[in-house]
Parts: sequence; C-alpha cells; structure tokens
Amino acid sequence: MPEPSSDAPVTTRDFLALKRAGKKIVAVTAYDALFGRLVDEAGVDCVLVGDSVNQVLCGEPSTLSATLDQMIYHARAVRRGVTRALVVVDLPFLSYQVSREDAVRNAGRVMKETGAGAVKLEGGAAMADTVRALVEIGIPVMGHLGLTPQSVHAIGGYRVQGREGADARRLESDAEALESAGAFAIVLELVPAPLAAAISRSRAVPTIGIGAGPGCDGQVLVLPDLLGLNDAFAPKFLKRYASLADDVRSAVGRFGDEVRRGVYPDAEHSF
Repeated sequence: MPEPSSDAPVTTRDFLALKRAGKKIVAVTAYDALFGRLVDEAGVDCVLVGDSVNQVLCGEPSTLSATLDQMIYHARAVRRGVTRALVVVDLPFLSYQVSREDAVRNAGRVMKETGAGAVKLEGGAAMADTVRALVEIGIPVMGHLGLTPQSVHAIGGYRVQGREGADARRLESDAEALESAGAFAIVLELVPAPLAAAISRSRAVPTIGIGAGPGCDGQVLVLPDLLGLNDAFAPKFLKRYASLADDVRSAVGRFGDEVRRGVYPDAEHSF
C-alpha cells in the first residue's frame, strides 16, 4: 500500500499505510472552521471533532450531555475548514449504545450531514457488533479504549485504566475485538505506557494515544489544551506548545486600555 501523498486527502487506508511505514499519525481536535483550517494547514493527519466540545467550549462538567445535533453542527463547521486531513466525529452518549439500529441511523446522519470521513465511538468487546454493523454499511469507525469519558461515572472518575493485570488483559482483548470488527484505528486514553505499547505492537490497525506514552502509532491532543488556551487544565500527559491564554488576556487588555484612553480607533484605523 503506497504512503499518503502530502497533498492528497488523508483516508483511513492512509492510517494503515503510515503504521506499516513506521510513521507516526498526528491528530488534534477542532470544533470550528477557523481552527479546522489552521490545523489542516499545519499538516495534521486527522482532525477529531470530539465531544470534548461540550466541556471545552460549552463549559459542561463532562461529555455526557453532548447531543447528536451539537456534534453535527460543529463537524459541519470543521469540515468547511479542512481540505486534507481526515475528519473524524465523536458519536455522543446514547447515540449508539441503545441499539445497532440507532447507531446506524445516527452515524449515517453524521456522515451524510457533515461530510466527515469517519466516526468514533467508545467501548471494546461490548461494542464490537455495533462497529461491525457500521463498517458493513460503509461507515469507517475509530474505536476508543482506556479512559472512556462517556463512562466516567462507571469507571470511577478520570483516572488511568489498565494498571491491574485483569484490567490490562481486558484492554488487550477489547483492542482485538475492535480490530476484528473492522475498526480502522483505536484511541488509547490514559493507559500505562508499557501496556499501550504492547497493544500497539500486537494490532495491525494503528493506535492513537492520549496520555498513553510514546509507544502508540500516533498521538492526539485537545487543541485548546495544546495551545495553552485552557490554562486551568494541567494533567501530567499534557505538553503545552504555546501560552495563548496569556496572549488573549494581554491583547484584550491592551484593546480595552486603548478604547478607554481614546487611542483606538485612530486615523489609521478610521475611514
């Protein structure tokens, strides 16, 4: 399988080609056309329209109240800004867990109404039949294991998963089940680095890590976290590549100061 061209749109097949070539996959979240365009121009392989939008932009305490219409709205906006990267959209809580029929209908809406290239859902072996049903009708699926935010209450909070032997074996089995069901990639979130590396080595499909160490086949971060816009959030795994919250406060503060002093707008900025 040839490696993806630098200009051609990224597809799910390209994810497999990158893994086989030993090249890392780069993914970030985005929730609107502006940041979709910017991260696409920066050369990422995947833009994930995550249900994290519910927390990051809407201020909710979890992802659980995200709705299908909300995800479609943001995914449509992102898709308008992205021309190359693969756009993957989170299926929100209860849009796919109730029945396979619901999953097919709702994932179909996402694909039809947004122009995205794939959907993502959480869960392992219990979701394998749902993944298979979606793949069989032509909807690519990215899986998600480890810390699954839609199950935060069931797993006892936002904490590392797979530390114990039985839990580690379950995650390995879940990854195998997702691959067998047809998932083209698997997100591993808050998983011990040695376990994530072992899962990555044992699976033919690529793994995308977040808080899962360097042994995964790619990495994803939430964009406002990466940019330092969400400066109140500081988990161990997060590396900030900018401090834009400081820049925003400084810029808006300077604007306010100039408005109050009558300095802005001046002749240069007036018609």
